[in-house]
Amino acid sequence: MVEIAVVGQAEFVIGFRLAGIQKTIAVGDDEALKNTVINVLKDSSVGILVLSSSDMNRLPLRLRNQLEESVKPTVIAVGEEEGGLSMRERIKRSVGVDLWK
Repeated sequence: MVEIAVVGQAEFVIGFRLAGIQKTIAVGDDEALKNTVINVLKDSSVGILVLSSSDMNRLPLRLRNQLEESVKPTVIAVGEEEGGLSMRERIKRSVGVDLWK
């Protein structure tokens, strides 16, 4: 089963937890954020990783680039578009089909 993981500040993840997403991880400082994201990337059960745009910007450049290129899990930054790719483009790259057409 493919899971959705949400990583970020407690205020960010609580809404997803209330919506029924089980794999929500609240982190505080930049080091905890980086380590948690790296661990989620290694988790083969995670198909979609959701971060806030501000948390995405807190990550080291190399890790951000890895996330922007990741297909599994597909990484979605909620807020402004990240890396020039909209959510539509990320989903299209992940599943191979433009779901909006």
